[in-house]
Amino acid sequence: MPTFGTYALLLALVLSAYNLLAGAVALRQIATRKRGRLSPERLAETARRAGIACFVAVTCGAFALVWAAFTNDFSVAYILHHSNRALPAPYKFAALWSGQEGSLLLWSWLLAGYGLVVRLRHKVDVKLSAYASTILAGIQVFFLLLVNFAAPPFALVQGAVPHDGFGLNPLLQYPEMVIHPPMLYLGYVGLSAPFAFALGALMMRYPGEKWIHITRRWTMVGWLFLTCGIFLGAHWAYQVLGWGGYWGWDPVENASLMPWLAATAFLHSVMMQEKRGMMKKWNVWLIFSAFLLALLGDMLTRTGLVSSVHAFAQSSIGNWFWPFLVICVAVCLFTYFLNRDHLKADHKLEALVSRESSFLFNNVVLMAACFTVLWGTLFPVLSEYVQGNKVTVSAPFYDRVAVPIGVFLLFLTGVGPLLAWRSTSMRSIRKNLVAPTVAAVLTGIVVIAIGVHPWSIFTSTPGTFYAWMTFMLAAFVTTAIGSEFFRGARVIQKQTGKNLFASVVRLTRRNTRRYGGYLVHFGVVVIFIGLAGSAFNQSVEKELDFHQSMNIGPYRLECLDYSEDTNPNYDTEYALLNVYRDGKFVTQLDPAKRFYQASQQASTIVAERSTPEWDLYVVYAGKDPQTGQPIIRAHLNPLVMWIWVGVLIVIWGTLIALVPSMQPGSANEAAKSLGKRELVTAGKAES
Repeated sequence: MPTFGTYALLLALVLSAYNLLAGAVALRQIATRKRGRLSPERLAETARRAGIACFVAVTCGAFALVWAAFTNDFSVAYILHHSNRALPAPYKFAALWSGQEGSLLLWSWLLAGYGLVVRLRHKVDVKLSAYASTILAGIQVFFLLLVNFAAPPFALVQGAVPHDGFGLNPLLQYPEMVIHPPMLYLGYVGLSAPFAFALGALMMRYPGEKWIHITRRWTMVGWLFLTCGIFLGAHWAYQVLGWGGYWGWDPVENASLMPWLAATAFLHSVMMQEKRGMMKKWNVWLIFSAFLLALLGDMLTRTGLVSSVHAFAQSSIGNWFWPFLVICVAVCLFTYFLNRDHLKADHKLEALVSRESSFLFNNVVLMAACFTVLWGTLFPVLSEYVQGNKVTVSAPFYDRVAVPIGVFLLFLTGVGPLLAWRSTSMRSIRKNLVAPTVAAVLTGIVVIAIGVHPWSIFTSTPGTFYAWMTFMLAAFVTTAIGSEFFRGARVIQKQTGKNLFASVVRLTRRNTRRYGGYLVHFGVVVIFIGLAGSAFNQSVEKELDFHQSMNIGPYRLECLDYSEDTNPNYDTEYALLNVYRDGKFVTQLDPAKRFYQASQQASTIVAERSTPEWDLYVVYAGKDPQTGQPIIRAHLNPLVMWIWVGVLIVIWGTLIALVPSMQPGSANEAAKSLGKRELVTAGKAES
């Protein structure tokens, strides 16, 4: 099977190279109107079919590696180092992406999968798809060169083959790690498709705006997977690392956030090009930036340039990544400067208070956040290069910058939908802002009454001020979004006689993109509420002997027992704790620490009681070497559950926005009949 996998990947490289070369020649012939022995159309078709065959070949290579893991073929060095006989079946499958070589193979396979979809759907726009297919083939060639020569997954063990492997990293032996990396990679790799369409459209000076519609949908797919991957990773960090948090501004976490921010900016500004023919240059560079940042993040993860619990070991693979990244930047710059006159805006900004200006501010703020994260991530690398010593940028730096930016973005999320295109009258502003402003003020007063004080901005710990602002703005945005649904549903209700809920469903189906977008915004609001709770976190650490207890918030934790257990894969130490609230028994928790035999590494198993109000998060930190008593660390983290609820709402809203609208003209006609200007565009493709 290793020989089969090796030859499958070599065949995939040959097919991908043919796809690139034949596709480029065919497109050149079409552009210059020259014809060779084989017509350019026939040549382009052979290139397309080679790309499809490449997917089959890479699939065979990936299957061969998974087969080697399940059959315990320790003659393959990769399987020896990332699996063992006692490893449960789901984690044997996860071994595919647990190391450098396997994860590059996964990247190549997913890229081939995206390319397959592009090539099968080529009739959407034959010429543009041919450009995109050829560009994707160029990216594919690079990654197949890596898995064939720089990091081959089927390298064999020299000498005697061991009876058992070294096992999977304990941090990866968690259910979410079976789906988190593939989701993240689907997001990373998914940004290659919109990049290919945008670059191809610029190369061919695509007439009209059809290419931007195609690119937007591809970007939404990549953005959705990247969102899922980021928050699955946050939940994994929360459950496995045992430090009580979910986001630590780790360089590899930042590497996933940067392309997400760029893609988010594009999904907002794309409406400017669709509606008003504006921000064309912005849109092209936002797509370019999202792809290049994904590539940069992949490079940082794999070269060992940054220190991270998520990163792979130090390797020489950077010698391959740097030239490819430089080539990609050079191609983007060359194509842009050659065709920049094709990207002239059709209109200019007419008023500062308008929907256009809100999108512009939104873009500027998102890219400022992206640059901040990029600077903080690369600063240790740059400082080591310039000064000779690595200066680490810690979480407080990001918090000081990112938190105010996030609060301002939340404000823009609420204000944007209330503004009209071109210009917004003061009368309209007053009318639309009354209800959201009242809701925000009342929320601010209530939050102060329960003990969240905004004047903490003048202290050294301004977290509660930003939490107070977040709660107020959450009420503002929720009211603004709710009013949009209510006004539209009332129109439908008068038109059809249905109840309000049915009218909301019908309204959403008529314009899935707009109202799906509103649901995404509401999900973001819920996430921000969950994030704001971190300003009020509490933690306590204490040694507990039998029947001793510790208090945190309203809870009392009593140690009932502590013991040990073993199985073929790992040994376990754990404590058994009874949890009481206000003197009443609530639940029993069993935080643990595991020691894996194969890898000789330990991992933490967190015990948690999650409620909408807060999470009681308990960690078994080991035994005191002198007393032999277990050390228990307890955290009380308010509102964390709402982060995960908000993510589900974001996913739901994005899926709705991806579904084609039904009866696109009905809402527009209903709005005209009732003279509602803000609903005139309810049946059109508007965010």
